[in-house]
Amino acid sequence: MKSILGLTLLSLLLQCGNLNEILEQSQGVLFEDSRPTDIEINNGLKAALEVGINNGVSKLSAQNGFLENPEIKIPFPKDAAMVATSLKDIGLGTQVDKVVTSLNRAAENAVQKALPLFKNAIYEMSFSDVNTILFGNDTAATAYLKSKTRNELIQTFKPDIQTSLDQVNATKHWEGVMSAYNKIPLVKKIETDLSAYVSKKAINALFREVEKQEASIRENPIERTSDLLKKVFNYAENQ
Repeated sequence: MKSILGLTLLSLLLQCGNLNEILEQSQGVLFEDSRPTDIEINNGLKAALEVGINNGVSKLSAQNGFLENPEIKIPFPKDAAMVATSLKDIGLGTQVDKVVTSLNRAAENAVQKALPLFKNAIYEMSFSDVNTILFGNDTAATAYLKSKTRNELIQTFKPDIQTSLDQVNATKHWEGVMSAYNKIPLVKKIETDLSAYVSKKAINALFREVEKQEASIRENPIERTSDLLKKVFNYAENQ
């Protein structure tokens, strides 16, 4: 009886051993199947970045995308703060408010112009860039886009901002404010490059929003809107 029981236990242990091997092999196959190819990693990351920049630009270019967002709302130029204060003191605060509103409207109208520059930078990524970004920190993609597009954005964005400033009467409101200010006795004349000022603020806001979108895709599985994105970022998380 004891020998039969012993053989039975031995048989069960051997079966368990085989079962463990089978499970380990199955897990290995599942892991291999879940590992994205280099092409999938390349396409997945680029797709994620494109989703991020589209979402970010769409959010900022919407009505009040700048004006009602306290984090990025463009204020009256700091170097002309005394202008705003002086005009408010003499009852011309409405003109100051019109300037602020028009500056933000100009930014909202112009940010769409950044999309082609961002997309070109994404398309030009090498496999090395893609891997560095995928396995980098939560803002690695944004840092890459800054390095590749910031100078070009500064150069090409300013004319678009100037056009937008003119379209929303920001230039007119600004000139009216400065004219009213310069009539105040003994004031120091202020020279502000309005298009350069708004361009800088708009570009900073763009990168801030792209950074948020990137972090969201990395941290929140719900934001991975396709099987490819899920596969690539789930793999990256497990490395």
